[in-house]
Amino acid sequence: MIKAAFVVVGLCFGAAPVAAQGINIEQKISGLDTPWAMAILPDASVLVTEIDGRLLRFADASSHEVSGTPKVAESGQGGLLDITPARDFATSRTLFFTYAKPMRGGSGTALAAAELSADSQSLENLRDLFVMSTGSSAGRHFGSRVVEGADGTLFMTIGDRGDDVTAQDRSVHNGSVIRVNRDGSVPRDNPFIGQEGILPEIWSFGHRNPQGAGLDLDGNLWVSEHGARGGDEVNRIRKGANFGWPVISYGRHYSGGKIGEGTAKSGLEQPAFYWDPSIAPSGLLVYSGKMFPDWRGDIFVGALKFNYIARLEGDPLVEAQQIMTDETARVRDIVEAPDGAIWFISVGNGAIYSIASAPPS
Repeated sequence: MIKAAFVVVGLCFGAAPVAAQGINIEQKISGLDTPWAMAILPDASVLVTEIDGRLLRFADASSHEVSGTPKVAESGQGGLLDITPARDFATSRTLFFTYAKPMRGGSGTALAAAELSADSQSLENLRDLFVMSTGSSAGRHFGSRVVEGADGTLFMTIGDRGDDVTAQDRSVHNGSVIRVNRDGSVPRDNPFIGQEGILPEIWSFGHRNPQGAGLDLDGNLWVSEHGARGGDEVNRIRKGANFGWPVISYGRHYSGGKIGEGTAKSGLEQPAFYWDPSIAPSGLLVYSGKMFPDWRGDIFVGALKFNYIARLEGDPLVEAQQIMTDETARVRDIVEAPDGAIWFISVGNGAIYSIASAPPS
């Protein structure tokens, strides 16, 4: 039985800096249990993944569970994770999912596709497009976001699964951003095609646990990823690049010990921005500016630890604002609605909210 509700309720402002920006926060959906990601569809309905494997649909003040989801390994941070509608969803009805797939050795991050039925009750033609090379019994660092690139290829983020050295081992998919075609085949222009001992799906590597990803206004991929004790990062992803984990980091081990060789090394990428102490970053959105023109091109990142949404701007990036209210409790996902409102998932409140322009007083 689904207890969640689809509502639109005006809420009071939280911290004073939020009110000063002329924004209004409204609750859209409540009563969720461990939500991970959402997708706003062209008909204004909303799909929400929950880590236990359920896919929920909310529309016209009603809700139901969508059948046909993949069997997931719900363990620790694993389960049903991201959901992204294909850019041509209005005609193809295709959805992309990431999830923790049961496999030999435990579980691994997988990418799947399916079509939403005409009555929106079920998924049809569910198929795996990609499954990472090796499973693990560790219940952490699955990643995992899926983004459709400007050319129609798919990027998916994968964490190191708690085995940090594997992020530098390109014979496995741990700690990488992978890129595949919509049918799961490997694009011919991937950076490591034909190189012995390197898996061809790898686009970049040296990542710890990237849980946020999105395209900027020029079509470049950005990710947010968890450091250890400090050193959470935002990175602009470059083809074939090594982002350094665990050779370099601005954080330290949870024991307090030094990580790797310091904060920089020749041939390894520097983060576009990092946090110390850690904020536990999750969903990432690069904003179009449709409703808030002053925010055009800014990057929004949800904080699971300190309960706020970070707004980053400039070159180099700086944290220009912290949107911190009672509603921003453990922000897991952030997406932009068709009207330019910013929707986010609060795991702490089991709810989804929108940030929109405040009406004139």
